[in-house]
Amino acid sequence: MRKHAAALAVLAAFAIGTADAAEHEVKMLNKGEKGAMVFEPDFLKVEPGDTVKFVVVDKGHNAESIKGMLPDGAAGFKGKINEEIVYTIEQEGVYGIKCTPHYAMGMVMLVVAGEPANAEAAAAVRQPGKAKQVFADLFAQLGE
Repeated sequence: MRKHAAALAVLAAFAIGTADAAEHEVKMLNKGEKGAMVFEPDFLKVEPGDTVKFVVVDKGHNAESIKGMLPDGAAGFKGKINEEIVYTIEQEGVYGIKCTPHYAMGMVMLVVAGEPANAEAAAAVRQPGKAKQVFADLFAQLGE
């Protein structure tokens, strides 16, 4: 009986912990408020346990984590072109995300969960084309 009570207590604690998790929606667009080929929003502050749903609004996009721009211990992901993907943010830190076909055009975003402990390392990752300036602007928002 004690084993069952302990198991129920663990499950209840887990349910309470995940009940507060939020889902954030990010649109993948050909044209948005900040120009062409964008994630909207392109900067998110979330909490560990939250999920980010990448929604295909315009065809030809995907969402993929950027190597070197994830917190230690965080699993990377790569969505398929024209398919929605949901990613759970499990670790505190900074997550860099790109649309693979439009990366050099600056279709990138930054997700910050809790403390941005890996921000310096993530900001040091080399970026192609317009992504370099977009990330510079996004990292500037960390201090705001």
